[in-house]
Amino acid sequence: MSSFRELAPVALARATWAASRPLAFAWWGLVVVRSVLPAVLTLGLGALVAAVQDSRPITASLTVVTVAFALLSILGPIHNQVGAILGDRTSGLLQARLTDAVSDPPGIAHLERPGLADELVAARDFDLGIIGPPISVSMGFVAAGVVELLGGAAQAVALATVSWWGALIIAAAWLSSHWLLRESSFWARRGDPEVQAEQRHADYAYRLAVDAPPAKEVRVFGLSGWIVDRFAERRTRLLDLQWEAMRVRQRSLSIVLLVLVAAYVVVVVPLISGAIDGTVSTSDLVIAAQALVGASALGVGGFTWALDAAAAPAKAVEGMAVRMAPEGALAGPPEGATVEPAAASGLPHSEIRFRNVGFTYPSGGPPVYEDLDLTINAGQSLAIVGRNGVGKTTLVKLLCRLYDPTSGSVEVDGTDLRSFDIDSWRQQVSVVFQDFVRFELSLRNNLVPGGVEVDDDMLARSLTTAGAVNLAELDQPLSKAYEGGTDLSGGQWQRVALARALTALEVGAGVVVLDEPTAQLDVRGEAEIFSRLLEATKGLTTILISHRFSTVRQADRIVVVDGGVVVEDGSHDELMAVDGLYRTMFELQAARFAEGLTADPDDEALELGELDAGPGAS
Repeated sequence: MSSFRELAPVALARATWAASRPLAFAWWGLVVVRSVLPAVLTLGLGALVAAVQDSRPITASLTVVTVAFALLSILGPIHNQVGAILGDRTSGLLQARLTDAVSDPPGIAHLERPGLADELVAARDFDLGIIGPPISVSMGFVAAGVVELLGGAAQAVALATVSWWGALIIAAAWLSSHWLLRESSFWARRGDPEVQAEQRHADYAYRLAVDAPPAKEVRVFGLSGWIVDRFAERRTRLLDLQWEAMRVRQRSLSIVLLVLVAAYVVVVVPLISGAIDGTVSTSDLVIAAQALVGASALGVGGFTWALDAAAAPAKAVEGMAVRMAPEGALAGPPEGATVEPAAASGLPHSEIRFRNVGFTYPSGGPPVYEDLDLTINAGQSLAIVGRNGVGKTTLVKLLCRLYDPTSGSVEVDGTDLRSFDIDSWRQQVSVVFQDFVRFELSLRNNLVPGGVEVDDDMLARSLTTAGAVNLAELDQPLSKAYEGGTDLSGGQWQRVALARALTALEVGAGVVVLDEPTAQLDVRGEAEIFSRLLEATKGLTTILISHRFSTVRQADRIVVVDGGVVVEDGSHDELMAVDGLYRTMFELQAARFAEGLTADPDDEALELGELDAGPGAS
């Protein structure tokens, strides 16, 4: 029973039923009615011929033939429309389920795992028509296929009224084609890594072509042809893989033809002989002729392909939901913790500590940390610096509990972070990530996404501190794709992201994490904003990750991370006096600024301001 429930068509049936029971009931009802009508027409014509031969009234048989013919003409288009609507509803349901599957796990490992990322592309883009037609279109093909298949069965029943053994032979012959051609009936390799990789590449090329952000560079660098060719190449490769997996084998096809020819000879010859010697009536011959043609619908046709195209997304989404939950799960409470997670409101009071933390990403690779020990004092500003790739952003992910440490623990006031209610803790943390989100919504919704009610005065303070005043009206969309919308530069967007983090502090967060928060701003703008930001967050716990030392030096404390551990710790002056890695990086950056001095007074003042903290400065 479990293996039956795991079949893709069964998953599609569950999805359509959950999407809309009335529509699913109507769709299946029309399937049954349309399947039976050809057999009814066949039997009605036979009865009409018999009535004419026997000089009996033809009203009843003629009515049956007329109604059956009329319904066959009318119900097809209606069924297609019902299928299209049901397909749209099913697509919406699958998209909602996939959204839940992606969003429900508290961690993010399921989104950064390469294998799952490929599966997600295939499951997410089922309605783009890259692998197969959208479900709203496929449902029409599936309906036609099911009607044909069941109609073939009904015609076999009609044939049984003339020759029961002939009906069994014909039905068995056509049904055998499903087994003999089973390897060409559906795409068995749809979930293979090679197929998923080609799907990912095709999807990426498609989005480069149709999405707005890459449009400028695509045109300036003349990449349109290259992108189209790349999409065509990957799409063609997908079709080749599908054809290779589903190609009809000559031997199987030959066997099918031999079986069918033998079956029809065995059944048709006695019928013709009976018609000649008078043992088979004309009406029976009419029924048999039509039923023999109609029974051919029992064979392999477009049904299996269409069903596979429609059912695969339903199965894929179900599979993603099952696989993503454990991948994105986080560890349970540590030993000795209370069953009920603790509230984190108002924390930290004293410190956040990374105690002997080791961490390796689930997707593999070398450890990012093996024995990291770092204490972050509450109410102070801490800057974290280090070479690229030493795990500074990973530190932020662990602090926000997007991942749990592989070993060791992250503690807040001496309590393991896993002991706290995760939502309660995240409400205490406000973050500006390097790849912050640009919501194509109003400025207000960019500052307080999620519909939280915040006083306009609070929003004004956040915008002022972030240097984002007069960028747009609060209710103006930040995209020209919407009426009355406006575009922002990269630096302006970064100011909006900073204002979002500051707004979270206004509504109760006590820890602010800034991961390269001003990378798209000029040096003067960054220094000014960070000075205001430190003033606005005085008394709160501020963690800064930045490569610009003009900003870093303003922090109360600076730590240098290298090789997965803290190698230097102190204030700017203390670290300069140590003459270690921090000073080396500082002097390299200062030298680059010195080489770039210009005759422009403003630029000179800016660069000299950077050099105030050079070697020997206090």
